[in-house]
Amino acid sequence: MADTIRVGLIGCGNNMRGAHLPRLVRFPEVRIAALCDPAPENIAKMVEARPELRGVPVYDDYRRLLDKGGLDAVVISTPHTLHHRQIVDSLQCGLHVEVEKPMVCSVEEARDVIAARDEAGKVVLVAYQRHYTGAWRYCREQILAGKLGPIHYVQAYQCQNWWQPGTPSAKAWRRRPELSGGGQLNDSGSHLVDILLWATGLEPEEVFAYQENRGAPVDILSAVSIRFRGGAIGNLSIVGQSVRGFDEEVNLWGTEGTLQVLGTANQRVFHYTPEAREVPPEERPDAGDPDRNFINAILGREEVQVPAECGLRVIALTEAIWRSAASGKAERCGE
Repeated sequence: MADTIRVGLIGCGNNMRGAHLPRLVRFPEVRIAALCDPAPENIAKMVEARPELRGVPVYDDYRRLLDKGGLDAVVISTPHTLHHRQIVDSLQCGLHVEVEKPMVCSVEEARDVIAARDEAGKVVLVAYQRHYTGAWRYCREQILAGKLGPIHYVQAYQCQNWWQPGTPSAKAWRRRPELSGGGQLNDSGSHLVDILLWATGLEPEEVFAYQENRGAPVDILSAVSIRFRGGAIGNLSIVGQSVRGFDEEVNLWGTEGTLQVLGTANQRVFHYTPEAREVPPEERPDAGDPDRNFINAILGREEVQVPAECGLRVIALTEAIWRSAASGKAERCGE
């Protein structure tokens, strides 16, 4: 491995500027070697925030960035429906890829990404940051160790002020299906779907769903019942029109205990065995972040914590939910 990892940034909006870039530049091995965004104002804000990027090559089309060459990896933070082609094209150019959630917008696209990754022999990491948080790592470890016994019921909800009719938004592209691929379920809801599947290890078998658009061109409200392989069942609620703001609660019931995770940024974890105990932060330390894992995986220091298979599982369940809401019937969930 060379001493320097030359990284191109595809999509230079708020998420790249405020989240990925500050984490990437911590690494002495990383050099930001190219910026790509069709909006000049995003590039300008990026350079204003990081003057050291002045003079870095700039592109308005990711294909020109790839054609120019000279990169080892890319980080992609663009509208959801663009991910598939950008990931596959980057892999075919021999680059490692970190991509924002959701990885892609169909099972067919997810399988295509995995095949391209395997053929290229490169790292693909999906930026589901909850895999690195102590709260969810604690839950997964307890379940894998059998401390809860078999999981037989799950309940998860998320609410967010994601859609208010007539209100302009800097993230208005998320309400355009040709760019977002779907609504709240495919956006913030994707985080909840991913972490529920990752933490429990459960495999969805069948879903029944209701969805409402609330006057939007994409789904805003989702009420979902799930049957998992092995007999566990559960409910998933996604509320995209909420004056309450962003909040979550997840309950995981096993035969020997229950886990409850409250909130998003400053999560609280309660472990019932059956008596209640709040798990203190020192017992559930964080484990870095997606960008750190991405660079360390390229350098051979760590295993990829959120591989493309996680993206496949998320979109497989998401597609089944969409099918059920459209058909009014229970639908099978399969990858």
